[in-house]
Amino acid sequence: MTVGDAAESGSAAFVETPFLGVRLARLDMQEAARVIAARPFGAPFAYVVTPNAQHFVLLDRGDDSRFSAAYAHAWLRLCDSKVVCALARVLFGEHLPHAAGSDLTAYLFGHFIQPEDRITVIGGEEELATRLRTQFHLTNLQHHNPPMGFINSPEAIDYCIEFVRSHPARYVFLAVGAPSSEILAHRIAAGGGAIGTGLCIGSSLRFLVGMAKRAPKLYRVAGLEWLHRLMADPIGHADRVFIQSFPLIPLMLRARFRKP
Repeated sequence: MTVGDAAESGSAAFVETPFLGVRLARLDMQEAARVIAARPFGAPFAYVVTPNAQHFVLLDRGDDSRFSAAYAHAWLRLCDSKVVCALARVLFGEHLPHAAGSDLTAYLFGHFIQPEDRITVIGGEEELATRLRTQFHLTNLQHHNPPMGFINSPEAIDYCIEFVRSHPARYVFLAVGAPSSEILAHRIAAGGGAIGTGLCIGSSLRFLVGMAKRAPKLYRVAGLEWLHRLMADPIGHADRVFIQSFPLIPLMLRARFRKP
């Protein structure tokens, strides 16, 4: 185990456990939310990533150096996947705390975020921003939706970075999908001059305001949210489940039985 250095992040240190090459914070969802909310307004920009099965596979392949760098420089790395937690327990005897990004987002809005807090959202249509303002009575929410494929456009990335800098916020929600959210978060942090906590949260805000429907609680508790999504949209999710995420199993088996 290692202790996360919080000197530059403006918050208390926390314990980390290396797992499959990723230093995971030993914080469950509620603990992580408290640590994030404890950062004062004006703290230097630091960001949170929530690795799922697909992320572990991508990082192991090492095909995208930008994604790997984003993970290496993240402030908090929280395990999003119950499947990963279950396999870690069975194969390694490692009890990893679970902190799903969607649950973390909902908990922050339900327990810590106040109507007057400054919030910046990168990604999502205007309806998303409108629903957030209305549902949570937010008075200081700024929103920018970059164009499709922006992560491969230096100009579009620079615009996002400047938008975050010029709209100082306590919470910066990056809702442009993986790996774009993580890469953008790293670029914002590396560029300097920005403040707040960046959260790479995928579709969490859409779930929060009812623009997308999460799996029933029974599936989530059992770690079968992926199965519900696959049944609901077999064509749309087959590639993610069987091509992008399934290699996690041989990856973990190789790690378990690798000779010292």
